[in-house]
Amino acid sequence: MTPETLAEKVLSATRAAFEALGLDGAVLPSRTAVERPRDPKHGDYASNIALQTAKKAGTNPRALAEQIAGILAAADGVAKVDIAGPGFLNITLDAAAAGEIAGKIVAAGPSYGTNGSMEGVYANLEFVSANPTGPIHAGGTRWAALGDALARIMRASGAKLTTEYYVNDAGAQIDHFASSLLARAKGEPTPENGYVGAYIDEIAADVLKRRPDALDAPEPLEVFRTVGLELMLDDIKGTLADFGTHFDVFFSENDLHQRGELDAAVQRLSELGHVYEADGAVWLRTTDFGDDKDRVLKSSKGAWTYFAADCAYYLDKRERGFEKLVLMLGADHHGYVGRMQAISRAFGDEPGTLEILIGQFVNLLSNGEPVRLSKRAGTIITLNDVVEAVGVDAARYALTRYSADSAIDLDIDLWTKHGNENPVYYVQYAHSRTNGIIRTATERGVALGDGYDASLLSHPLETELLKVLAEFPAVVATAAELREPHRIARYAEELAGAWHRFQSSGCRVAPGHDEDPTPVNVARLWLATASRIVFANALGLLGVSAPERM
Repeated sequence: MTPETLAEKVLSATRAAFEALGLDGAVLPSRTAVERPRDPKHGDYASNIALQTAKKAGTNPRALAEQIAGILAAADGVAKVDIAGPGFLNITLDAAAAGEIAGKIVAAGPSYGTNGSMEGVYANLEFVSANPTGPIHAGGTRWAALGDALARIMRASGAKLTTEYYVNDAGAQIDHFASSLLARAKGEPTPENGYVGAYIDEIAADVLKRRPDALDAPEPLEVFRTVGLELMLDDIKGTLADFGTHFDVFFSENDLHQRGELDAAVQRLSELGHVYEADGAVWLRTTDFGDDKDRVLKSSKGAWTYFAADCAYYLDKRERGFEKLVLMLGADHHGYVGRMQAISRAFGDEPGTLEILIGQFVNLLSNGEPVRLSKRAGTIITLNDVVEAVGVDAARYALTRYSADSAIDLDIDLWTKHGNENPVYYVQYAHSRTNGIIRTATERGVALGDGYDASLLSHPLETELLKVLAEFPAVVATAAELREPHRIARYAEELAGAWHRFQSSGCRVAPGHDEDPTPVNVARLWLATASRIVFANALGLLGVSAPERM
């Protein structure tokens, strides 16, 4: 029995209790939930529905709990219901009902964990969006892992989602990038405000390979701008693909300018009454929407600002039909939250249309000391540096294991260890062990098709493992709702712990060499297969591999 099914039984029993006591059922919620108690001795699941509803109904919570318990105890799959404290319901399932979940998981396979909590939500998720003037740095690496994992989780929860990378290919930073490439191609020093690092020399050389006439062109700077940006963006795309991060759309800021979308956006805001002129500049009155000051759209010199492009880009997303916009920004962009939310409100959108997630910094450590310089970029740690240090799987897992709003010290020594102290190894090893045990059981004649008696999974550690497996869909739904991929990683570690305890308990899946398979072996094979599926599904949501052997 899944927690969701049990919750429905609890609600049904509560409705019946209200009717028996003559209480007003209108105060009852449309849905409820059950939780695992901290102490397994208190049962398999707990509900506080009596405490939630008794006061509204004008009755004593313990008396209501007693009425609910009597009805619920008679439900199929429920072994007993105890009442604790002022009215908590502690529910114990019978072994067959608890064991049903393994069969459901095996039947669902890769789809187990998917849910409809975001069904019908048409969303756009933008992340990384690093300037195409250099390799992706460690902060962008965190978003590459977190954003891609969040996309997988939201899709698993039913969202119709588009992932997007905003290419900032307009403005002064692109001028500096092009000037740096041209200077290096000429063998000249890097200009003021230019970019440095081995990658600049590499790209300058690649521009000349693609355009041998670049230095003799009528406008060499424009050649280095155009070709250099193409090469840098190709490098970024390749790096992201190697990291397992894929985008549906790479959106060009320059295209906004070329299509006149900045003019159109400002015209729309003007029609809505939020634009004014002062000191020769054009302003958006963002203070009307909670910003700390009004923002300039066009300078007194007639130049568009980055803020104007932000307005146009927001409007473009909305006009493409996206109902929910999720934007991931680094800690150094915290000041953007107020102005971006003001853009949303100025266009007339409801609060919540735009969500902004702020991520904290990543520090790479080796031998306890910070690693500060990149071999290629020269001044910053890049995505490739992180991957070179710990590998793709460890990097993705480490970067998704923590809440985005907490800084990370990514310790190379820890994340490259082949031991249980390394969280990704701990989970991947648990998955590989399920495969090994299933192979052994199969070789010794145990098969899933030999019938599954769920009631035989009655050992306390089997029950514990089943309860953890049953929670996976709810964990995925919560991770999607709260935009918190780290919940999947922490769940995977909890599952690994439950699996290892089950394995060390003497509950053998495979019979001995000279023993015939028993129905208990078959039941445990179902449990092992269900565990393998959930390990693979959880790791898949994080973009981390699930190796069969380690």
